[in-house]
Amino acid sequence: MQIYEELVARGLIAQVTNEQEIRDLINNGGARFYIGFDPTADSLHVGHFMALCLMKRLQMAGNKPVVLIGGGTAMIGDPSGRTDMRSMMTRETIQHNVDCFKKQMERFIEFGEDKAILVNNADWLLDLNYVDVLREVGACFSVNNMLRAECYKQRMEKGLSFLEFNYMIMQSYDFWYLHDHYGCNMQFGGNDQWSNMLGGTELIRKKTGEDAHAMTITLLLNSEGKKMGKTAKGAVWLDPNKTTPFEFFQYWRNVADADVMKCIRMLTFIPVAEIDAMENWEDNRINEKKEILAFELTKLVHGEEEATKAREASLALFAGGGDDSNMPTTNLTAEEVGDGLGIIDLLVACKLVKSKSEARQLIKDGGISIDGERVNDMFLLVTAAQLTEGVKIKKGRKVFHRAVIG
Repeated sequence: MQIYEELVARGLIAQVTNEQEIRDLINNGGARFYIGFDPTADSLHVGHFMALCLMKRLQMAGNKPVVLIGGGTAMIGDPSGRTDMRSMMTRETIQHNVDCFKKQMERFIEFGEDKAILVNNADWLLDLNYVDVLREVGACFSVNNMLRAECYKQRMEKGLSFLEFNYMIMQSYDFWYLHDHYGCNMQFGGNDQWSNMLGGTELIRKKTGEDAHAMTITLLLNSEGKKMGKTAKGAVWLDPNKTTPFEFFQYWRNVADADVMKCIRMLTFIPVAEIDAMENWEDNRINEKKEILAFELTKLVHGEEEATKAREASLALFAGGGDDSNMPTTNLTAEEVGDGLGIIDLLVACKLVKSKSEARQLIKDGGISIDGERVNDMFLLVTAAQLTEGVKIKKGRKVFHRAVIG
């Protein structure tokens, strides 16, 4: 199976501008493609996972990735999929986030001569002259067409700033610049980026007179990755200091039954033939599938050793005991514990809650257990003796944490 056919088999392709030409380029290793990442945080999260895995797959097949970090576009903010305007970030914050992104991406993509390159659109966008942009780029865009784009339509009622209205022009300019300076002939993105991506192909056609499908081919990823990035309480990060390998493993271990095979197909590097065989497994093997998914993805992000530790800790929990040394742990000092800590203060110290009021609500709702016993007493004292041995805290159904003096 060639790489394009594999992408189809994995359910990754949602829409393309010229399928035959794209298929030939990708299968022959002729794609020099880019995917953009706006550095709006200091870590990538699992919503970026699909794009990273796709870049890795295509690079392994001989294609050349251009990783675009949006240090310039991040100063505007993408309105796609949002109901309000992003917070404005300083240049220093953006640069810090850019540095963090590159370090994490190196686990997925091989950078170097004749391999992948990383570029930052701040290098060209921030030096643009406003009048020149209006004359050279703005003249190529129809406001009527832009207002029909889904990324803008969904914001019209609540309000769309002129700042954000320029995002499509900036992203289109990126494609033109990368085409002109780096030979990019393909752009990848999620479904919500389709209008912006077409803007780029059209800009190149108007500026160069080249056929958009021949030189500026756009392939659109299925946007399932956008849904994967968020949980009810926030993002699942690739940075182990923000989401530990154990928490990362547990996130995938607890995906919905209906989603597990989709995630295995789209995100793991298990051969398609093996995945097809897994589709026919008996229903009672669903937890085995989830463990495979969680292990493969944790290994990809954090390495095999951390994935193995996370799996062992998870198995110990579900077995009702065993080795919990790999569980996320808060080490408390004897001084801060004294004779003991109240349960509310303990939850705050372990950063399992953001406030004491959240802790009280969790306890009221029956959402906290200590060593397997549900906590019903708001004033429960967890003694120094208990904490010397170490206590196991369970928050809700899926969050486990250990607190110990040491």
